Amino acid sequence: MAGGDRIRLFCGLQLPDETVGLLTRWQLEHLHGVRVVPPGNLHVTLCFLGSRPGTDVPAVARELAAAAARAGPIRLRARRYRETGSVAMIVCDDVGGSGAGLAADLGERLERLGVYRRERRPWLPHVTVGRFRERPGLAPAAPEWGEIRVVRAALYSSSLRPSGAHYEALETAALGGR
Repeated sequence: MAGGDRIRLFCGLQLPDETVGLLTRWQLEHLHGVRVVPPGNLHVTLCFLGSRPGTDVPAVARELAAAAARAGPIRLRARRYRETGSVAMIVCDDVGGSGAGLAADLGERLERLGVYRRERRPWLPHVTVGRFRERPGLAPAAPEWGEIRVVRAALYSSSLRPSGAHYEALETAALGGR
């Protein structure tokens, strides 16, 4: 990447493969008429940085690794399906609050770097599962995955394409540093 190139960046939690498979099956069963998010894009966002110079990537990756090393595994439970103006999501319970702790620590670190401004509202753990132009008004039950244990976070790039966004994990970090 050339020094002046810009890249859309965000940090997120990587879901276990079994959970991605379950969500993919759930999407096919319940999200009719909605453009589903592909399996490789399913995640829980921690911090969305937006368009940044490519030169920010190493510093952001270092801060993500440092925050992840301080965090323990994060436990999530699917609570409910929700639609906003353009997305369908599964809202999750952050069992024990470790996810909120990681999001806050990471947000503070990235703010000190000058690459992020924390939102005023509290962090809402969720998985975006679909996108639409007009709200379809669906009301399926949330997928039943019990309680999942998330053990990795990632710094992602987001490329907008005619077929939709494509996410790529640029760097990953183990929660708890292992």
